[in-house]
Amino acid sequence: MAFFRRCRRLILQALFVTVFHLLGLAVGQIRYSVREELNHGAYVGNVANDLGLDLRQLASRGFRITSENRKQYFDVNLGNGILFVNEKIDREALCELRATCFLNLGVVIGNPVEVHNIEIEIIDINDNTPRFPRNDYYWEISESAVPGARFPLESAQDPDVGTNSIQTYKLSTNDHFTLDLKTFNENSKLIEIVLKKALDREQKALHQLILTAVDGGSPARSGTAQISVRVMDTNDNSPVFDKSTYKVSLLENASLGTMVIKLNATDPDEGSNGEVVYSFSSYTPEKVRQLFHINPNTGEIRVNGSVDYEEASSYEIYIQATDKGPVSMAGHCKVLVDIIDVNDNAPEVVVTSLYTPVLPENAQAETIIALVSVTDNDSGLNKQVSLKIPPNLPFKLNSYKNSYTLVTDGHLDRERVPSYNITLTATDAGTPSLSSQKTIQVDISDVNDNAPQFEKSSYAVYVTENNTPGVSLCTVKAYDPDTKENSFVSYTLLGGEIQGLSVTSYISIKSDNGDIYAMNSFDYEKLREFQPKQPNPDWRYSASMRAGMQSAVHLDESGVLRGGPGGPEQQWPTVSSATLEPEAGEVSPPVGAGVNSNSWTFKYGPGNPKQPVPPIPPDFPDNFIIPGSPAIISIRQDQQASQGSKGNFITFGKKEETKKRKKKKKQGSKNQEKKEKGNSATDNSDQ
Repeated sequence: MAFFRRCRRLILQALFVTVFHLLGLAVGQIRYSVREELNHGAYVGNVANDLGLDLRQLASRGFRITSENRKQYFDVNLGNGILFVNEKIDREALCELRATCFLNLGVVIGNPVEVHNIEIEIIDINDNTPRFPRNDYYWEISESAVPGARFPLESAQDPDVGTNSIQTYKLSTNDHFTLDLKTFNENSKLIEIVLKKALDREQKALHQLILTAVDGGSPARSGTAQISVRVMDTNDNSPVFDKSTYKVSLLENASLGTMVIKLNATDPDEGSNGEVVYSFSSYTPEKVRQLFHINPNTGEIRVNGSVDYEEASSYEIYIQATDKGPVSMAGHCKVLVDIIDVNDNAPEVVVTSLYTPVLPENAQAETIIALVSVTDNDSGLNKQVSLKIPPNLPFKLNSYKNSYTLVTDGHLDRERVPSYNITLTATDAGTPSLSSQKTIQVDISDVNDNAPQFEKSSYAVYVTENNTPGVSLCTVKAYDPDTKENSFVSYTLLGGEIQGLSVTSYISIKSDNGDIYAMNSFDYEKLREFQPKQPNPDWRYSASMRAGMQSAVHLDESGVLRGGPGGPEQQWPTVSSATLEPEAGEVSPPVGAGVNSNSWTFKYGPGNPKQPVPPIPPDFPDNFIIPGSPAIISIRQDQQASQGSKGNFITFGKKEETKKRKKKKKQGSKNQEKKEKGNSATDNSDQ
């Protein structure tokens, strides 16, 4: 019969495990049940199957089990994904007298990072025998004790829980005593031996009783204590407390000397037989004796040490009241002290894993940076903790119970913010609340997301003809806000031809510093200017990011634009104040105009010694280009206009307008051709 009951229990346990498997998977958490005291290697569950993991990738992805306990009670076989018992579990040592016992495990997998939770219930087995605080008790009872007299006795203790704990007591068969049980809570009973028949010392001076405590395990376990009753004369009344059990509450921060309770026991005897002395009974643990003090005369119990809820949430104090009769008698009671938690523990932030202390600035959203747990040793609202990070950061926290993952949540730009100090602040819900902080430094690594930029968009270079080959023309400079190899800039000339020859036949550039050199000696009469140009704006390299620029090289015989001998001489315009005199004869951009400015003033008149008076000699250049500007400035002479007239000898146009004039010149008369004659110019505004 016992065999069938056991089989039935095993079947129910198997169904219990299966239900919790399904329930755990449904809510995103795996739950298993396992009995305590199993040997190493005992099967718990198949984690790989339950999480839907590929067995072949467990090792390569760094599959591991994390636990909040120091001991590694469980482990996983990476070959088959089975969770097994790694170390024998003593439920009573792990969870003491709590009705339920759970262990929380974490499953951490990398590449990509995944975090799962496993909750394992430790099922109690009947592995402890009930035990009394003493094996032998010696009582002295007066023969005058009347039937119905009660004699309290300390109960036995069994660290097992549920049906495996103590279920009943039995007293050996006798004529004078019987057993009366009063239950106070689930695992605590006050035992009283009741005198059912008057004692007669002359008939029997010593009575031997056996008290047995029996638990509800299968098979049941039991423990015994022997009670020796010696019958005495005279003092026939023992002190009696107002209650057999007192229940009080005490704040954990109670100061020394705080009164817990004042007990009162009375003895109807007279004289010394009725005088009561209070003391701790033998069952009161030494730790409790250190925390509390009882006044032997008044029965006041006061705080005598530091009471800490996190160390113990309740205490049981066993008190006896003894009279001063020649054969003293004692009454017993129990004081249950519930400790009330106060918010005296700040939450603790623990970074369990820091995966990416250095993030690339192009990291994807939800990239896991760290695993964080928060604990608080208080209870109730004092234990409820929230974790936050400062606002306006490209990061956020994902939470599960008291575990968090710190992940990315926004665009990162190393050039704007190269690193972050992320302060994690944990705050409990107590009044007043307590908080603590933990700072994680996350450095942002560079990616090549910035193209080099030149200091100028165009460069104008002037060189005297018949220059020495190899002479330095100018230096171009570009910078890149990226770092290391991403910021290294190399300079190259773009492809192109000038008068049928490659541009590299005329100039060269040093790739490391941007110095531009003349490859040959230039002849002003053959080549007056040329331009290396940049590519179109949508041009890109696949290997790196680069910037384009353009430069114009102008040649003249002495570094200036000239006409012929004795002809007009015009210095190349510089940024200077435009004169207001009509005879000034200058070409200059307005103050503040850059290389791309097309706002130029040309004033021509006899007052400038560098400028001739009309008529303009035939070899005076009739048009020229301002570097960096799309404008073509043409000079003409209108014989009908006076010398001081403005605007009759200079026009601004573009490449398209010049083409139109050429087309018109072929169709018109020679006089009209002379008036609208214009030389073609190079458009250097492609960028």
